[in-house]
Amino acid sequence: MIVTIHQPQFMPWLGYFDKMDQADHFVLLDNVQFKKNEWQNRNRIKTSQGAQWLTVPVSYQFPARIDEVATSGAVNWRNKLWQALITNYTPAGAWEENADSIEALLGEQYTRLVDINVASIEWIKSRLGIQTPMSLASQSQSSDDPTQRLIDLCLQHEATTYLSGPDGEKYLDVSRFTAQGIDVIFHSYEHPEYEQLFGGFISHLSCLDLVLNHGHASADIVRRGRRPILT
Repeated sequence: MIVTIHQPQFMPWLGYFDKMDQADHFVLLDNVQFKKNEWQNRNRIKTSQGAQWLTVPVSYQFPARIDEVATSGAVNWRNKLWQALITNYTPAGAWEENADSIEALLGEQYTRLVDINVASIEWIKSRLGIQTPMSLASQSQSSDDPTQRLIDLCLQHEATTYLSGPDGEKYLDVSRFTAQGIDVIFHSYEHPEYEQLFGGFISHLSCLDLVLNHGHASADIVRRGRRPILT
């Protein structure tokens, strides 16, 4: 049983879904501190002027956990995001087949950031045909110690292997996993190029860009970036 764990991001990039695709269970780590100006409440799309942020405005008090962060009601951000997608993706090859479901996704009344993040992840996951089940860390009991938290979540999902992000090599104490009978492996990914609107290729955009441009071919393109797992 391969378990992987990652913070719930807003409309994540390709590598996020490749890691999910290689796991038997994906835990959304929503019970850790929210980090402003990272990927938890924003991601990028491509426009005629280059990369542009899609941002979910939030309301929180430091040091709130991700599952405690509220979406802001101060502006009509759902409509702003929808208009940005209409403006920049109407000519895309898979826009028409996906537009209604995206509009419905953005039309929901999300009061918490984690809820729209999970919805956006589920939407892209379904378009890629990824079957990996997901769960929220906040629905389980786990330690506040960063490493022990990961171990606890792995044990709760009967993991024999923990699939870490590549940066895990810098901070994980692998011996603590091994002591619990859990092997640790590290995800390796090289971003593939694919045809986009508006000229030259820009990498590390939201996977939404890929899906709207390539539709049913998107899963194969995501997997094209996969490199051998590191141990």
